[in-house]
Amino acid sequence: MGLNNTPSAVRIHIGFFGKRNAGKSSLVNAVTNQNLSIVSSVLGTTTDPVLKSMELLPLGPVVIIDTPGFDDQGELGKLRIQKAKQVLVKTDVAVLVSDATRDLEDDEKELISLFKAKEINYIIAKNKSDLLKKVPKPDKDSIYVSALNKVNIKELKDIIAHLSVREDSKLQLVGDLIHPSDFVVLVTPIDKSAPKGRLILPQQQTIRDILEADATSIVVKEYELRDTLANLGKKPVMVITDSQVFAKVAADTPLDIPLTSFSILQARYKGLLEAAVDGIAAIEDLEDGDTVLIAEGCTHHRSCDDIGSVKIPRWLKNYTQKKIKIETCSGGAGFPDDLSSYKVIIHCGGCMLTEKEVIYRTRCAINQGVPITNYGLVIAYIQGILERSLELFPYLHDKLESNNEN
Repeated sequence: MGLNNTPSAVRIHIGFFGKRNAGKSSLVNAVTNQNLSIVSSVLGTTTDPVLKSMELLPLGPVVIIDTPGFDDQGELGKLRIQKAKQVLVKTDVAVLVSDATRDLEDDEKELISLFKAKEINYIIAKNKSDLLKKVPKPDKDSIYVSALNKVNIKELKDIIAHLSVREDSKLQLVGDLIHPSDFVVLVTPIDKSAPKGRLILPQQQTIRDILEADATSIVVKEYELRDTLANLGKKPVMVITDSQVFAKVAADTPLDIPLTSFSILQARYKGLLEAAVDGIAAIEDLEDGDTVLIAEGCTHHRSCDDIGSVKIPRWLKNYTQKKIKIETCSGGAGFPDDLSSYKVIIHCGGCMLTEKEVIYRTRCAINQGVPITNYGLVIAYIQGILERSLELFPYLHDKLESNNEN
């Protein structure tokens, strides 16, 4: 997978924030060495967040985000400010662009408070330093730059690169569960919502992770699994399946071969899985009239038998035998702020969302006292194979048993 093909969800997201006419767009263009954003002396030229996936040395694949002015005015201005705030959910590193000729103002101090509250690493880029007679020494949180004269642009990029390094080691999808020369069987029904000729992203990422671990991936359709296992000549260390065919795959996979799903692996990768295991018990508490939110991170084309809007609601209603209401949301900005009306949230694997976005959604649910779980776990639970689907993760398997006892 080349840099140009790196999914947006695994790129470092760098957001440029600040007041109107502080020079955000000019600085974005200077940092990227591209005319990424429209530059004008007119206040409020940037009216919506501009996102651009690109390679930025020394970081590698990133997403650059230029946001509307945080001091925008009027009803439209309020909406633009709200969009700028929404960008914070996916921002890994924030650059606050301020005018070097004046002190920080209240709007900018509010942004700094938001960065801190959301635990976002940030740097204050004091732009227009070319207008100063004497450039002061920067403090640990700031740097003086000039987008016009390209002063300290490389230094700013180096700071951004330093701030983007995560201290905690990121989990792999599956690479930490396997060893070189292991066989891993992937069951991948051809998804009608995927573009013709392509596997969906979780399948692509899992194959890549297996190859990087020097193991072997064997990809089959659901009706080929039984014969493949019988003729393989070597027992695979695990079978990973699309959740939609969990029941058939479980029936065709011997009990001594661990089994899980792409959705469950994605939930672990993005930091949702532990909360999702806790949240699964809410399925048993559903009553007539309760509302379930089914949340997806992408806005894919929905087929007539779509997993989120058709299959899971049908399976859930058949299992619970309750007259429950189903609401859906999709896309990066579609997740509701107020979750109080929902009895449980069932989230997709989150392959199109950043880890930060998934963790934010998880925290929103937990803080509002609403259980949140995951597609793969719900399907496994309804089909009676939840414990088996978590055998690869002993601490979660034990947690599930403890929850059941309580």
